[in-house]
Amino acid sequence: MRILAVHNRYQKRGGEDAVFDAETALLERFGHQVTRHTADNAQIADSGRAALAARAIWNGQAQARVRDLIRAHRPDIMHVHNTLALISPAIYSTATAEGVAVVQSLHNYRLLCPSATFYRDGGVCEACLGRLTAWPGVIHGCYRQSHTTTAVVAAISAAHHMLGTWHRNVDRYIVLSEFAKRKFEEGRALNSKFVVKPNFIDPDPGVGRHDDASALFVGRLVPEKGLGTLVAAAARVRIPNFLLKVIGEGPMRADAHPDVENVEWLGPRSRADVYAVMKASTVLVFPSEWYECCPMTILEAFATGLPVIASRLGAMPEIVHEGVTGLLFEPKNPDDLARRIEWVMNHPAEIARMGCNARAEFQANYTADRNYRQLMRIYEGAISSRRGYTGAETATANVSSATTTA
Repeated sequence: MRILAVHNRYQKRGGEDAVFDAETALLERFGHQVTRHTADNAQIADSGRAALAARAIWNGQAQARVRDLIRAHRPDIMHVHNTLALISPAIYSTATAEGVAVVQSLHNYRLLCPSATFYRDGGVCEACLGRLTAWPGVIHGCYRQSHTTTAVVAAISAAHHMLGTWHRNVDRYIVLSEFAKRKFEEGRALNSKFVVKPNFIDPDPGVGRHDDASALFVGRLVPEKGLGTLVAAAARVRIPNFLLKVIGEGPMRADAHPDVENVEWLGPRSRADVYAVMKASTVLVFPSEWYECCPMTILEAFATGLPVIASRLGAMPEIVHEGVTGLLFEPKNPDDLARRIEWVMNHPAEIARMGCNARAEFQANYTADRNYRQLMRIYEGAISSRRGYTGAETATANVSSATTTA
């Protein structure tokens, strides 16, 4: 199969960039011809604000580039990961005009929420869900704390909704969890097009010993990740020699309760270092306070046989099974989280069992081989749908022509 893979990279490398790289490499490993078309938001600094806004909504140059790539490589499918801000959704109509099926991965909630997170002022916010124009987000300046920039992001979604881009020119949407699927079905009338395919971990890091009596946090040090709740919980844990290890970087490093003695700030670490700490830790704590889609950190923990304590929010309850692969706690409740951490540290046999279950969960659902098989089924469904859609258009055109002639 020939695949045109499209991705607009972020200014700071994140999970979507990693998934794009891993997924395209996986396809090549299985013998497919992959053509990559990427843009990099590091180039935004060279663009004027008005010009950038116009290009984000409709980029004719990106259209022409995609048309040239399609005609040169004749892909069976165009798989898009991100178009904001330099590529734009204009490329979808170009692909379908050339007879190429389109798959869009929805790594976040940008189609429904300008900030892409359903998070505002320290908590979940669904004010824009189901609206044609996300005017509440514009009023609050939800994207990068800018009313103007938020208006541009809202305009992209609204304009392409009115143009029919989301309905006519995308054949399958990949969402990362059943929770995300329900949100998108609630916000967009595209129910038959949403398919759940979670992220995956490759290569397999292997199982650790988990003989260090410590909890671990890995992620950006920002409020929506729940770090404040976690550090407050750590201060309440009454287990001798208990230690919370924090890996990551972000604005909360200097402010997050520096007086709490049982927190060790490890800063940013390489992937190999993260795996090494995971393999030694007793439990991963994932206290996020927004609707996470399919956190790579949890999947990485499962791959090493590390159980997870996660907030009971969004997709987390369907990924972390209570009492099986970990525990759940009430979001933003440090007392509840502290109780869960203490239970983990006081029940080593049960936690060892959960670790084995976590590893089994990884092997059953989050390996590269399983992900590849899921992706192929999605591609085949998208290609079949596009052929059916084109056939229906042709039949309609023929009927119209015959009627006119008659």
